[in-house]
Amino acid sequence: MSDLRIAVLGVGIMGADHVARLATRISGARVTVVNDFLTEKAEAVAAGVPGCRAVGDPLDAIADPDIDAVVLATPGPTHDKQLLACLDHGKPVLCEKPLTTDVESSLEIVKREAELGKRLIQVGFMRRFDDEYVQLKALMDAGEFGRPLVLHCVHRNPAVPPSFDSSMVVKDSLVHEVDVTRFLFDEEIASIQIIKPATNPGAPQGIQDPQIAIMRTNSGKHVDVELFVTTGVAYEVRTELVGEKGSAFIGLDVGLIRKGGAGTWGGQITPGFRERFGRAYDTEFQRWVNAVQRGNATGDYTDGPSAWDGYAAAAVCAAGVESLQSGQPVTVDMVDRATIPGA
Repeated sequence: MSDLRIAVLGVGIMGADHVARLATRISGARVTVVNDFLTEKAEAVAAGVPGCRAVGDPLDAIADPDIDAVVLATPGPTHDKQLLACLDHGKPVLCEKPLTTDVESSLEIVKREAELGKRLIQVGFMRRFDDEYVQLKALMDAGEFGRPLVLHCVHRNPAVPPSFDSSMVVKDSLVHEVDVTRFLFDEEIASIQIIKPATNPGAPQGIQDPQIAIMRTNSGKHVDVELFVTTGVAYEVRTELVGEKGSAFIGLDVGLIRKGGAGTWGGQITPGFRERFGRAYDTEFQRWVNAVQRGNATGDYTDGPSAWDGYAAAAVCAAGVESLQSGQPVTVDMVDRATIPGA
């Protein structure tokens, strides 16, 4: 089977990582087109990849007949138009979160894809491919902990860009815990409340940091998340599941540790997201490439989070931003998935 010819749109920090990933660590694919609103950046990245060229217009890159599939690492506000173009041209696409920046356009993407009768969109929630999350999910599905009851999460960054605001703590950071919750529990989130503790004196002026998110699923499971994105320390993502028959903890940089087992406690904190989730990104991309190559026979060009998952995350985060402003619990407003055949 010939290599998949991929266009990477957006070659900033994340997109450039993906170009390098596809060029050096992923089999069955090659990057043949790159695009970025900074033309010089796109040309520099293309020059470092044999057989790759820069294309100035992202929509031209999507429509290019020499492109089989697309990776979107562009800014969120551009996603809806680019995703619709991918659907119009029948091009499979791996879209970094968010699917789009608002609930309405995310739902429109879900509906448009469903009308095609095949899944072309995969959303880049890479934690679903992380070894520790996969192991935890397998133990849960096997009934190891009985009925899952509570999820405790921590999401800490050493720093964020100056443009970061309080709502972005919800939309850019909490969004990962939203998807993790849906992935682990296999159900939707019914409500969310954002609590505002005393603000970190070291946070940029005007940003509420840390924040505490309290979520409840449709069946009543409790999820709490500490979001602290200006710690000045390192990158920490931890998750503890509590069930009726036991508990498990991941994210300690020493693998999954189970209480009562023979595990050890220790390790260093990872300095950034690349170190913590680099292998998960590699797994995500390899499985996506494999799925796209199978797609013509199966009609499913994805192997991970769908457009619906992107829409669900957008709906929960929209409710979270509303709660951030009011301080009150907010019900998550979502359409019934059953009303969109194929979603």
